[in-house]
Amino acid sequence: MKLNTIVEKLGLEVLSNLEDVEVEGVFISDMLSDVMSSANPGDLWLTVQTHKNVVSATNLVDLSAILITHGKHVPEETVELAKRFNVSILRSELSTFDLVYKLVEVGLKPNQK
Repeated sequence: MKLNTIVEKLGLEVLSNLEDVEVEGVFISDMLSDVMSSANPGDLWLTVQTHKNVVSATNLVDLSAILITHGKHVPEETVELAKRFNVSILRSELSTFDLVYKLVEVGLKPNQK
């Protein structure tokens, strides 16, 4: 499913570049080391982490986007770094649980690694 479709269906806020990429799965973690060792390329990453290191982890794994849950504030330096490296950062006021439920409803599956 295309990232643009997910943004539209879930009413997500776009904080940086919205790349029209295919989302292959969903990965949920708030630990960067977990993302770097276990996420699959193309996954949509759900997290509450907002520091600039999330951009590096996203690039390293080639994730489709970062989705910040619980309406957490994303510092401007994180957004600017994401723009520079063409990383899509999205945000929602919904909890991680509620977002997972909605993502499953639209047809996405969790990471099977």
